[in-house]
Amino acid sequence: MPVLAGAEPFSHTGSVEAGVLLCHGFTSTPQSMRPWGEYLAERGFTVRCPRLPGHGTSWPELNRTTWHDWYGCLRTELLALRETCESVFVFGLSMGGTLALRLAEDFGEQVAGLVLVNPSVTTLRRDAKLLPLLGRVLPSVPAIANDIAKPGVTELAYPRTPVRAAASLAQLWRLVRADLEKVTQPLLLFRSRVDHVVEPVNAELVLAGVRSENVTEVVLENSFHVATLDHDAPLIFERSVEFAHEQVGSR
Repeated sequence: MPVLAGAEPFSHTGSVEAGVLLCHGFTSTPQSMRPWGEYLAERGFTVRCPRLPGHGTSWPELNRTTWHDWYGCLRTELLALRETCESVFVFGLSMGGTLALRLAEDFGEQVAGLVLVNPSVTTLRRDAKLLPLLGRVLPSVPAIANDIAKPGVTELAYPRTPVRAAASLAQLWRLVRADLEKVTQPLLLFRSRVDHVVEPVNAELVLAGVRSENVTEVVLENSFHVATLDHDAPLIFERSVEFAHEQVGSR
């Protein structure tokens, strides 16, 4: 299907010393990560931000994919980065954070570190348990996108949330939560004080579950869920570069 203007993947070939895999969120596109990717590229990093299968076209297309497709796409990109870069980091927003955690669980030391922004591993919504059943009769529900405090900024994402795809995301959450103790990499986690999509319990579960010795949590006071496009984006970008440099320097 035709890709929405602005939803295209982003890549930049820079240093062989450090590469970054950027992972966008559910129903979103690389547009939400592009400013971050450009910031990293300007500072010499090799960067890859793929468009996940089913995203950036139409929401019915997303309903025809599962978490295996999204993860498989990122796995391929990670392996490609490993071929060219000495250290590879995975940075993710929302579901991108979920997928980043799964990569860390599966690849161990091949992932040099994680930077997560409002990662999701569960939801407190009571109707979430009904997703597998709802998906059979209800194709979509109102959108979860565009939770941004900064005026005039819009996230390029679907106007509807595909229910079958959301049910698959819930399956991924369960797998990631069960294996959080496999995460031992350095971790920098950003959490928005006010987030209308991902509840605070998500960050709590991640921080309590991982076995990383190097863990830093940063609370974002001026941004909502899509913090990479919000007021605190410069802070995220700067701290993530500092984090990556620290890890590369310690190797």
